[in-house]
Amino acid sequence: MTDTQSKIAVVTGAGSGIGRAVAVELLRTGWSVALAGRRVETLEETTALVPGAPSIAVRTDVARPEDVAGLFGATVGRFGRLDLLFNNAGTFGPGGVPVEELPYDAWRHVVDTNLNGAFLCAQTAYRTMKEQTPQGGRIINNGSISAHAPRPHSVAYTATKHALTGLTKSLSLDGRPYRIAVGQIDIGNAATEMTRRMSTGVLQANGETAPEPMMDVAEVARTVRHMAELPLEANVQFATVLATAMPYIGRG
Repeated sequence: MTDTQSKIAVVTGAGSGIGRAVAVELLRTGWSVALAGRRVETLEETTALVPGAPSIAVRTDVARPEDVAGLFGATVGRFGRLDLLFNNAGTFGPGGVPVEELPYDAWRHVVDTNLNGAFLCAQTAYRTMKEQTPQGGRIINNGSISAHAPRPHSVAYTATKHALTGLTKSLSLDGRPYRIAVGQIDIGNAATEMTRRMSTGVLQANGETAPEPMMDVAEVARTVRHMAELPLEANVQFATVLATAMPYIGRG
């Protein structure tokens, strides 16, 4: 068991993909974890991957302030404090829709989940960490390669991920007096159900459709845990973890 045995984490979007991988990595290495997501049954499937580990599953729509308040209230009520928020819940929205055809409701859904939801969770975690004794904690926001460069037909997702970088920087600055460290992990082509289509073929900037290299999502989880287990006097402000040969650096 690691020296993080008593550390408490909230992981949003923990029912699948990157959120599930990170929750499992934390549970496996001694953390207590509150798993948040819209479907309790998938959260319970995640906890079942590490039998006996201390966890709770909390049905949460991160875009609803009352759900977010309930999530953090349940976490502190069960475990007594909060040491880490992995702010992960997000959605691509409708894929492959040109900007001129994107319905406003679809835009709003992506913004409400990826940006407003991230803000609500970060704000509530910040308040909790500021008020608890001992004071402090860490927030890690899940950005994306899309926080740096867009894919075709991804205006809502890309806009929210660029905005998330600003959220990370502001929270990092404002958290300094309270020992709240805030960083961001930007991920490219981690193999999950959400990204499965990329390995078979996805639209490129030049108009062609081509398969892209993928990486094991476990590498993301290990990177998040490394960031999480640093002392609060140290912070990974931005980390980029990506499939080595994916079309991002240079021209492809």
